[in-house]
Amino acid sequence: MIDAHHHLWDPARREYPWMAGTALDPIRRPYTVDDLRAVTKAAGVHATVLVQTVSSPEETAEFLSIAEAEPVIAGVIGWEDLEAPQIADRLAGLTSPIVGIRHQVENEPDDEWLLRPAVLAGLRAVAAEGLVYDLLVRTSQLPAAATLAGRLPELRLVLDHAAKPPIAAGEWEPWASGVAALAAHENVVCKLSGLVTEADWTGWEVGHLRRYVDHVLDVFGPARLLFGSDWPVCELAASYELVLDAAISLTGSLSDAERLAVFEHNARAVYGLDAGGETSSRG
Repeated sequence: MIDAHHHLWDPARREYPWMAGTALDPIRRPYTVDDLRAVTKAAGVHATVLVQTVSSPEETAEFLSIAEAEPVIAGVIGWEDLEAPQIADRLAGLTSPIVGIRHQVENEPDDEWLLRPAVLAGLRAVAAEGLVYDLLVRTSQLPAAATLAGRLPELRLVLDHAAKPPIAAGEWEPWASGVAALAAHENVVCKLSGLVTEADWTGWEVGHLRRYVDHVLDVFGPARLLFGSDWPVCELAASYELVLDAAISLTGSLSDAERLAVFEHNARAVYGLDAGGETSSRG
């Protein structure tokens, strides 16, 4: 199996603005490669994709260095300033195993941030470099994401956490329609990740997630879904193994081949990972 979405961090070394508030105290500690190796080995996961946590090129450089030394990390989703005039040169200077770029768009007050001319120019550079762009958006930003997908069909987009459906509130629209509109673009795939922390952290059950997972299965299909743990954020609501168990249960209606695609083959194809999990090439 390949875990297409996890993080590492150390609050003693770097500030994480999204960790503000006492609710995140349970995960406000260092999470290291040793921790990652322990949880993935126990779960039978043989390769992972490490994803940025802050808007910092320094973090990207650190993650690439960590991944180069750690066999389980097959790819890195880093951060670069998409609006920088020299973005193409910056992207070209990133070393293996870089596989994609992400910005925490969900924190941007402008719902159409993705459509700013400078951002679009940066995203064209991402596509030209053969990299993937991970979309971290809120429901209100889904229309802009769908417009982006239509304008840049050459850019492979990965929707993180299924756009964070309002599971705890039990709400459906406009999330469901927004995700369906985005899924209509063939250059978009979706991560089956981050859902337990959109549910009630202390009272969630697999059944609470099922309606939302069935929807993304319906609009994307198993050929455009990939599993991600969102560890260690998931520990606010569930352990690594519980997240994996929930994902396996929620995909129980799939054939063996479809489930293999969701839990391994799609991540290889989307991020350019070879059979061993390592990065093969960009694009």
